[in-house]
Amino acid sequence: MTTQASFSVDEALAHLHKIDPVLGKLIDRVGKFDWRRREDPYLALVRAILFQQLAGPAASAIMQRFFGYYGDPEVAPRPKQILETTDEQLRSVGVSRQKAGYLRDLALHVVEGRLDLEAMPNLSDEEVTEQVTAVKGLGEWSAHMFLMFHLGRPDVMPIGDLGVRNGMKITYGLEEPPTPKEAMKIGEPWAPYRSVGSWYMWRASEAAPDV
Repeated sequence: MTTQASFSVDEALAHLHKIDPVLGKLIDRVGKFDWRRREDPYLALVRAILFQQLAGPAASAIMQRFFGYYGDPEVAPRPKQILETTDEQLRSVGVSRQKAGYLRDLALHVVEGRLDLEAMPNLSDEEVTEQVTAVKGLGEWSAHMFLMFHLGRPDVMPIGDLGVRNGMKITYGLEEPPTPKEAMKIGEPWAPYRSVGSWYMWRASEAAPDV
């Protein structure tokens, strides 16, 4: 299930047009921001682990087999179910031993309350990042994606994402994708709507797959 953005898209686009004319031209070419938030935060983190270092189709196939092992290929197993599953059983559906460890650590964090998914909407971006990155296998990039696409936070700058940096290279006519530090500087004026600016960088990158 998805939901609309939790902030005024019109206000965000007006701000970005005013503060960054180059980004404004990209917005005009791409069209209106069409970001949908996904509502299941637990599924988001399970998916983040399963999709690491795998192509989308392969990861999707493993995820369906993994979910299907518990009954429904469209529904993620609950944390207690994961904790009751052996590495060998997970391997039988294509989940590597390393990712099995990550999934088990995620499950433990949820069961023990160290990762309080229900409280997430009321936490600051920094607090959410701290909780997410405490789970093995989930780093800053995973936390940024979680903040943007599952909590709908409008002012996240995912400087570790190569797609965003490639989009900046294209949009601003740079010779090379900017470093994370340089990307942060480029995106500073977009605040408090850096998530929206980043979404347009992805669109620019997708339009030029040979970057």
